[in-house]
Amino acid sequence: MAPIAKEGGLGDVVTALGRAVQEEGHEVEIVLPKYDCINYDLVEDLKLVKEFWYNGVEIKVWKGIVEDLHTTFLEPCNGMFWVGRIYTEMNADRHRFGVWCEAALEYLRHHAEKRIPDILHAHDWQSAPCTWLDCGTARTAFTIHNLNYGADLIERAMGATAVATTVSPTYAQEVSGHPAVAPNHAKFHGIRNGIDPEIWDPAEDEFLPRSYSADTFTEGKAAAKAELRAKMNLCEADVPLVGVVTRLTHQKGVHLIKHAAWRTLERGGQFVLLGSAPDARVQAEFNALAADLARQYPDRARLWFAYNEPLSHLIYAGADMLLVPSMFEPCGLTQMIAMRYGTIPVVRKTGGLNDTVFDVDHDVERAAAAGMAVNGFSFEGTDGPGIDYALNRALTAWYSERAWWQEMTERVMRMDWSWAKPALEYIELYYKALRR
Repeated sequence: MAPIAKEGGLGDVVTALGRAVQEEGHEVEIVLPKYDCINYDLVEDLKLVKEFWYNGVEIKVWKGIVEDLHTTFLEPCNGMFWVGRIYTEMNADRHRFGVWCEAALEYLRHHAEKRIPDILHAHDWQSAPCTWLDCGTARTAFTIHNLNYGADLIERAMGATAVATTVSPTYAQEVSGHPAVAPNHAKFHGIRNGIDPEIWDPAEDEFLPRSYSADTFTEGKAAAKAELRAKMNLCEADVPLVGVVTRLTHQKGVHLIKHAAWRTLERGGQFVLLGSAPDARVQAEFNALAADLARQYPDRARLWFAYNEPLSHLIYAGADMLLVPSMFEPCGLTQMIAMRYGTIPVVRKTGGLNDTVFDVDHDVERAAAAGMAVNGFSFEGTDGPGIDYALNRALTAWYSERAWWQEMTERVMRMDWSWAKPALEYIELYYKALRR
């Protein structure tokens, strides 16, 4: 749950979808483990409200408010979630999240202050057991965020749940033949994720040197670009700046990111990256890349290997284009955040990237059919020439068509990537679940 317990996009979705459904007049409560790594300063009115015992373990129940959402933290007093991080090792995590799901349902059935919920919405393999265990009278909805993990648990959840979703229509098509999904494809729906426009708002962003909107972006983005260059020790020059904000995993197309760094610099641009690799070998490769870039282009490239929320906002605002060359991407949020900040996406045509980015040269009709307008550059290959095709077109447009680029910047800033429409689709499915 963002911003208190976040690993990838799932945490953002839980918070933003919860807020959007609540804004439609429904009662929402988030239930999650009381991880010891949470920044509890971000939880309002946190208090211990009761304890209960389950399978010989004392469970403490804490209540608080996170991003205007009523949030319940369940704390097994056996140290299961006192490990200093959200995830550890897959087999251990399967066990501890499974036990936690049993305790959570015990809480909802017998110890919650309010009645059993109408809908219990479980997300990914971590809470998959909630769909087949005893939920009382609640009906379940289940969302797949990434089928690459816990497929056996997801398969069982798909069979047990009343309705199932994944996080974009294209990803739903891509995984529809997977053994975990195919037997229950009739109840499976692709709904695009959104972003929270209150959290991601350049007009109110405390991390930016100057606020801006679609009407004032020229000055605002110029100020952000100047501050980003100063922070990254890049020179001031009239050249495009390409940004990347990502986890450095093979899913995210790390070989294409490395290729794009060199291509951007060869074309006279600047390149910045924020992210780190969980795999030590991948991190070592990027450490070597950073050293090579520093030697050859000391004032035009910088790689930052750490989590840094303020810097991510500065990249979204200060970059001219954001690169997302994922091998697969169930939805992706960074391309939508980038557009909210007036930064043009350059993406690989997969999953949710395909549903949100419409190529300026090839997707005019597809965009119109979706009620959208073209808004970026995309490619289909998985090699250097593939990404070059999209990146070169973007760089050429920046250099030679400045007026058009300004128009495109304003266009993408005015696009609606909020949860308003997706939330209504989820609510419709919740009602469908109640009728099953």
